[in-house]
Amino acid sequence: MGSASWAIDIDRDDIRQARLVEEAVAPLAPGQVRVRVDSYAMTANNITYAVFGKPAGLFGNDQGYWDFFSEPGEPGRLPVWGFATVTESAAEGVSVGDRFYGYYPMASDAALTVGKAGPGGFTDITPRRTTLPPIYNQYQRIDALPDYRAADHDYWPVFRPLFLTGWLIADQFEDEGDYGVQQILIASASSKTAIGLGFALAQRADRPETIGLTSVGNVEALAAQGIYDRVISYDQIMTLNAATPAALVDMAGNGAVTRVVHSHFGNQLQASIIVGKSHWDAQADVEGLPGPERQGFFAPGRSQKRIADWGGAVFGQTIAEAWLAFMDVAPRLAAIDIRRGGQAALEAYHEMLSGRTDAKAGIVVIP
Repeated sequence: MGSASWAIDIDRDDIRQARLVEEAVAPLAPGQVRVRVDSYAMTANNITYAVFGKPAGLFGNDQGYWDFFSEPGEPGRLPVWGFATVTESAAEGVSVGDRFYGYYPMASDAALTVGKAGPGGFTDITPRRTTLPPIYNQYQRIDALPDYRAADHDYWPVFRPLFLTGWLIADQFEDEGDYGVQQILIASASSKTAIGLGFALAQRADRPETIGLTSVGNVEALAAQGIYDRVISYDQIMTLNAATPAALVDMAGNGAVTRVVHSHFGNQLQASIIVGKSHWDAQADVEGLPGPERQGFFAPGRSQKRIADWGGAVFGQTIAEAWLAFMDVAPRLAAIDIRRGGQAALEAYHEMLSGRTDAKAGIVVIP
């Protein structure tokens, strides 16, 4: 499609059906800006967004992830995290050339409705977005980000939202006295959210043992990263001491792994937390599980709790310090894999959907 504006439309009922379309550029309404998406990441997290594109109770109303960038009845537009530059402005406080980090559609361009513009950025106040979690509607000026370093630029969209989720899970464990467990089992341990969780837990002096669960072929390489205290394959779960109180954090929604862990530990499993659904086509198999009821983890809700507890400034500073420490090791955890153009973007989506991606690759799309 050359330099024309493009977008990727996804069937709301069948996320395997996606197509590249040319996007007509409509005139801006007062208060809107148009941005050119400079780069964004394609991760397993985006597949979770697609799975929960339709209403799934996450937002406490009848909305899902499709509602950020498409109206009801239209094909879904997958949300992605990335950077963009303003190319046209009809809004006060935002000028052509301003650059922002935030939530964009899987497209080359986007129109956003500006509210609360200031030195740090703005909030999108498009009507359908105002009842969605605030963390997704905030656009931060790159120049105002206290923990942004140019050397880390490509790692921001790849790791930032996933690291934040991992950090928030670790924070919840600490807040809950680690649920009284001596070991935390982290399924899909090679995922970037899992790595963020493992890294955040490792910063604590007094904590449970962390055990990464992964496929046989990933064990050696993952163990070498030093993120977890131990790394074992899924077929070794039964070798763990079932009498030791444990917690499970499931990053991918793989029901077979969940069943093995629940069956093995029974009542010694004190918490079972499901975070994502990148294994979107796997059998859930969660009926009648022994042990605790599974609980979902929703990062925006946890963020809002901590902002209420600590205040926005303290929360931001705490995250910034943790992020900069993580950025010191991120380059050895993932290599950036650049893809360019709309067709490459579509292929990256299908690749991630199929589970064919290399866990050590960080896919960055440059539209």
